[in-house]
Amino acid sequence: MGITNTNKQISRHHIDCDGIFDVTLALSAAPDLQNNPADIVLVLDRSGSMSGKPLEDMKEGVGVFIDLIDQASDGTQNGQIGSGSHIGIVSFSDQASADMPLSTSAADLKSAAGGLSASGSTNHAAAFLKARELFDPASPNEKVIVLFTDGRTTVGSDPSAAAAAARTDGIVIYCIGLSGSGGIDADTLNDWATDPDASHTAITPDSSELKTLFAGLAANISKPGATNIVIDEILNSDFSIVSVTPPAKGTAKMISSASIQWKIDELGVGGSEGASLKFTVRHTAHTSGTKQVNREIRYTDKQHNSVTFPDPSISVDCGIDFPVEEGADPSDFSMDGCQDTIAFDAGDIHLESQGRIARLSVRIRDVCPHKRVALAVMLTEIGSDGNEHSRGMKMFTIPAHHSQTCRDVLVHSIRFLLPEDLNESGSCSDDYSDGSYCSISGGNGTVSGGGNSGRGNSMCRVRNLRARFAAHNIDTGYLCSPTEMTFL
Repeated sequence: MGITNTNKQISRHHIDCDGIFDVTLALSAAPDLQNNPADIVLVLDRSGSMSGKPLEDMKEGVGVFIDLIDQASDGTQNGQIGSGSHIGIVSFSDQASADMPLSTSAADLKSAAGGLSASGSTNHAAAFLKARELFDPASPNEKVIVLFTDGRTTVGSDPSAAAAAARTDGIVIYCIGLSGSGGIDADTLNDWATDPDASHTAITPDSSELKTLFAGLAANISKPGATNIVIDEILNSDFSIVSVTPPAKGTAKMISSASIQWKIDELGVGGSEGASLKFTVRHTAHTSGTKQVNREIRYTDKQHNSVTFPDPSISVDCGIDFPVEEGADPSDFSMDGCQDTIAFDAGDIHLESQGRIARLSVRIRDVCPHKRVALAVMLTEIGSDGNEHSRGMKMFTIPAHHSQTCRDVLVHSIRFLLPEDLNESGSCSDDYSDGSYCSISGGNGTVSGGGNSGRGNSMCRVRNLRARFAAHNIDTGYLCSPTEMTFL
């Protein structure tokens, strides 16, 4: 049976900006038919549009399917489906009929399919209902429906509901479609089939390819579990992995802060089996919105199973984004497609002093509607003696927001300039007439000199900084009395 199911779930669907949540990857596999018998019902379209070559090509494909299951079930094509597996046949047009109950006789099954003739409309709901009747609810066998059709529903009730009811009963549904002018479409088949669509749906506009599609499906149903499984989970760049819980099956390791590789030697080889991997993820970006958790998942195994995992998304609330200082405006220019060189005049630019820029951000929690906030930011540098030296203070008025509830406000892009011509205490010579610079603390102690002799070393030194923030509401409902407003 190969990989029979895959899933990916997240523990939460809404988080704050720096919130964490758990991600669980899961998959299951089942062994070949000799160790995991299946009851398979072929559901075949015999409506009027199937007359002629399409019907004959379908019958040939069904014959190949039966022979391959015969071979896979007991290791030999001897006309008997072995190891407890069975195949039944249902056909449909205006109504559905059970043409062969679950049987082990390949000859009887081929005879039932070979006797079909085409006429009438297309009733898919009746086909699903009749197929369900053939299964024994008490049987431990895997229950599988293989539906073939060439046309859209023209009579009967909603087939999507009938297919969903079958899946709820634990029946695995595969769909083969013959498309064309007015024929069935892939979206409809995907709606009926078991997920993932890629491994449970096949469609072609050419009836001569039906033999290949039926053969491929038989091979998929009889695959011997999965071996040498490798799953690479790569997260969206807005997230990072906090921790990985060691899985009960296989091994998992972090390749980077945003990727995990999970390896499983074998799964579902001796019997139907599942495996799961749980890891914890944190949102690390500063933007709100609904975001896909993973960038991609890559899956490989020795049996070349086609596997698709769900792609969950999570809602992230970073509060209100408020940049207080903008960067420099960019200049845009373009080049023609065949142009090798271009001359571009960017205008004037002011040369800035050598130094560094500290760019700070702070999140103000629970800012209520219609309230302006006063924010102060104080930056100091800690010298080698442990003393602090001022590097600046900035104050901002954060505009009021008008949401219905209190919100977090992210204030970012607060920039402080740290020239390299300051020593640890912040002192600097006032006289530059001799071309000298300030004495500065270099990587190997205090150095001084003219030209660039001191500056080259100064860029390598470690600078230890400390930031302090203070904030309060500007707008309050409190009114001072005249006596409280007296200043002496």
